[in-house]
Amino acid sequence: MTSDAQEPQSLPIASVDVAIIGAGPAGLMAAQTLAAHGVDVDVYDAMASAGRKFLLAGKGGLNLTHAEPHETFVRRYGDRAEWVSAWLNAMGGQAVRDWAASLGVDTFVGTSQRVFPVGMKAAPLLRSWLHRLRHPQDGQGQVRFHMRHRWCGWSDTDPTGAGGLMMTSPSGAVRLQARVLILALGGGSWARLGSDGAWVPWLEEAGVPVANLQPSNCGFDLAGTLASAGQPGWSEHFRSRHAGEPFKSVVLRFEDSQGRRFERKGEFVATDSGIEGSLVYAASAMLRDEIARAGTATLTLDLLPDRSPDDVQRQVSHPRGSRSLSSHLKSRLGLDGIKMALLHECLDRATINDPVSLARSIKALPLTLLAPRPIDEAISTAGGVPAQALDEDLMIRHLPGVFCAGEMLDWEAPTGGYLLTACLASGRWAGEGAWRWLTRNPSGH
Repeated sequence: MTSDAQEPQSLPIASVDVAIIGAGPAGLMAAQTLAAHGVDVDVYDAMASAGRKFLLAGKGGLNLTHAEPHETFVRRYGDRAEWVSAWLNAMGGQAVRDWAASLGVDTFVGTSQRVFPVGMKAAPLLRSWLHRLRHPQDGQGQVRFHMRHRWCGWSDTDPTGAGGLMMTSPSGAVRLQARVLILALGGGSWARLGSDGAWVPWLEEAGVPVANLQPSNCGFDLAGTLASAGQPGWSEHFRSRHAGEPFKSVVLRFEDSQGRRFERKGEFVATDSGIEGSLVYAASAMLRDEIARAGTATLTLDLLPDRSPDDVQRQVSHPRGSRSLSSHLKSRLGLDGIKMALLHECLDRATINDPVSLARSIKALPLTLLAPRPIDEAISTAGGVPAQALDEDLMIRHLPGVFCAGEMLDWEAPTGGYLLTACLASGRWAGEGAWRWLTRNPSGH
């Protein structure tokens, strides 16, 4: 059950009432919820400090949640919306804002309805949160943190029995036993911050089904372009000049082989091997799934969404005299830079020189994607522990007293505050479920 050289029976045993493995948003919210009920909690994490991924995610401005109507918010979780809605009904967007305010951090709504803390940073919020957990008020439980403690599998066939968990720590290996265990281990992206998916085989070993982890909110590698002569990715000419540049104000459209459609205006970035960025992330689940089904996925780009097809064709067809085509399109349509370069990258000479075909391409330029980028580069992951394996309190059905929360559950959502909100909400939900379990089982299992 464990690769540790020492026999598990010879190791010291740490016994606690409630153990939470994972000090990210879901684990910390579960700890807060239990502590509010007066329960002492021990939180374990492999990293040197809590909330490492949370801090990095907020480096450019922490998007806490979203201010759109609750019903619309819930629909962002796709075919998992019904499952996730229970957590969000208890802790939705406004509740997240209220929680932040209770920690002394005010929030504001941006122009896109995304909600940010005043000051934009994650660090002040995390510091206030950890201070509250470490210094409980009267009647609240104590939250103790054990950093650089890594779960490395079960030590016997009963994960919740005596010595059921194997841990490595700064002082060596140890067995951990707990009356209640909450797993909040994250998905499989950003392994350097502790979210490495190493838990998957250990849960499977204990008989828990786990849907394959897949990249979500991710970039994609391009299948190739006309200029790349059939080789994957951009041509060297395009890559060397435009990798890292944004495509601004475009519409991405995609229809998969199941008839599902995506259409949204925004921006994304050309990478060395393909595309990434907010607009691509929003479509990433559909694109990823289509690639899995069909081998590739072809989207179209409207490079001038604010102009009608007829207007584009009129301007393209306008006599250009001695001007070059690039000068003509810049003058008549404001089309230049990376957008003009993309047309030359993807279109043959006959198409570029035919006004009708060129206008049609400007409004619907196809790009074929070959594969999502590796999972560790993704913002988040899909897959994980499915709803069928859990009861209504997020407890594993055949492992009484063992709960799951956060990104290790089988759901996904676009960026925009949806990921963080559901992680917090599932942590609260699992914490409440763990409290009910403790009250029903005061003497243990």
